[in-house]
Amino acid sequence: MKDSEFHALAEQQFLAIEEGIEASGVDIDCERQGNVLTLTFENKSKIIINTQEPLHQIWVATRANGFHFAYEEGVWIDNREGNELMTLLSAACSSQSGEDVELLS
Repeated sequence: MKDSEFHALAEQQFLAIEEGIEASGVDIDCERQGNVLTLTFENKSKIIINTQEPLHQIWVATRANGFHFAYEEGVWIDNREGNELMTLLSAACSSQSGEDVELLS
């Protein structure tokens, strides 16, 4: 994958995350600075999502663990357990907010 393709795919994914959080109706603050998207919850916990350009990955740090996602066959997949990014983020946001959050892929 070329860097330009990675940037376009990552940008598309970040926008989908931001739109999904907004549509969820749950009080989660999204703040973006460059290649870092920070989700802040009412209880002050955070989820940090950022791109790792040299590896062409998206990294996610939750209260529970850290995850590395690579783009495979049209979706971002965790390289340890095979979870899809939006599925994992839905579960992490639900856990950290205490409310049901479902982000669509």
